[in-house]
Amino acid sequence: MNVLELLADLQAQHEKATARAGELRDQTEHLTAALAEIEAQLTDPATTRKVIAELAPAQEDSEAAETNSVYQAIVNAFNQHPDQEFRARELHELLGMPTDEASVNVTRARLGRPLRQGFLTQPGRGRYQKRTYSG
Repeated sequence: MNVLELLADLQAQHEKATARAGELRDQTEHLTAALAEIEAQLTDPATTRKVIAELAPAQEDSEAAETNSVYQAIVNAFNQHPDQEFRARELHELLGMPTDEASVNVTRARLGRPLRQGFLTQPGRGRYQKRTYSG
């Protein structure tokens, strides 16, 4: 390889590296903008949650204890009947809880947490069952 070929090869490598650096700069700018947008989206709910928490009356300890005991009763029902599917209304009937629509809707919302945590599965629409693990 002569000097001219070597210089041409070096120039080609330089141009390729310069082009790649430009691509990476563009990607960095795009990712920086996307990150700023997501961080702004994260700030809005956090601020809203803080304002609501400050404005909402503090939940009394007895209400918190009642909510926890209801949640525990629901979890216990699934533990006692691991192979049974329940609808929210059926849980209310089993536990002797009010079966009015508003109360049942609160329980439906509460069932979302153990569902997301993997404690429950949803074998059918509106049906909940304890997740069983085969090992």
